[in-house]
Amino acid sequence: MNTRPKSLLLATLAACALTSLTACVPLVLGGAAVGTMMVVDRRTSGAQVEDEGIELRGASRLRETFGERAHINLTSYNRQVLLTGEVPNEQAKQQAEQVVTAVQNVKSIVNELAVMGATSLAQRSSDVLVTGKVKASLLDARDLQVSSFKVVTERGVVHLMGRVTQREGDRATAIARQVGGVQKVVRIFDTISEEELKRLQP
Repeated sequence: MNTRPKSLLLATLAACALTSLTACVPLVLGGAAVGTMMVVDRRTSGAQVEDEGIELRGASRLRETFGERAHINLTSYNRQVLLTGEVPNEQAKQQAEQVVTAVQNVKSIVNELAVMGATSLAQRSSDVLVTGKVKASLLDARDLQVSSFKVVTERGVVHLMGRVTQREGDRATAIARQVGGVQKVVRIFDTISEEELKRLQP
C-alpha cells in the first residue's frame, strides 16, 4: 500500500496549522470552504457564506469581550456554531454563548468550552496533528466524502460536524475513534436521508 499521499497530506495539514498557531491569536476560526470546495460542499453556497460571516463576526465580538482572558475557538457549519477552548469560569462560558447567540444567522450553539486554564502550545500542536490524522483517515475511506465533514480537535477530543447520513456519521465516528491521540469523539451532525444524499450528489 502506498502511504506517500497520506503522509504528504498529513505533513501539509500540520505545517499549515502549525504556522497559524505561531501567530498566537487567542481566537481561532473554523473557516468556511471557499472556491472549488463550494462545488462539493453539501451546504448551499448561501449557507457557506453565512458560516464564514458568523465565524468572522463571532470571533470579533468574542475578542472584544474577552481579549486575552480566554482561548476560544469558534466553528460554524450550516449556521450551527461549535464553541471549544478554555475559559476562566462558568460565567465566562455562559457569556461567550450569549455573545455568539446575538450574531446574525446563528441557528444554534454547541457550547463545549471547558472551565480551566488555557492549553499550552504543545497541546494545541498535538490537537492539530490529531485533526490532520483524522482527516487523512477519512480521506482514505473510499465510502466517505471527506469534504462533507469538518473536524475540530480540542485537548484530544475530536468534534465531527457535517451534513451526513446516519451511515456516514457512524462510519466517520468509528474511523476517528481508531486514530492515535483521540480521547473522545463528539458528533455534531445535521443528519440527512440516503434519498437526500442522492439528490445532493454532483
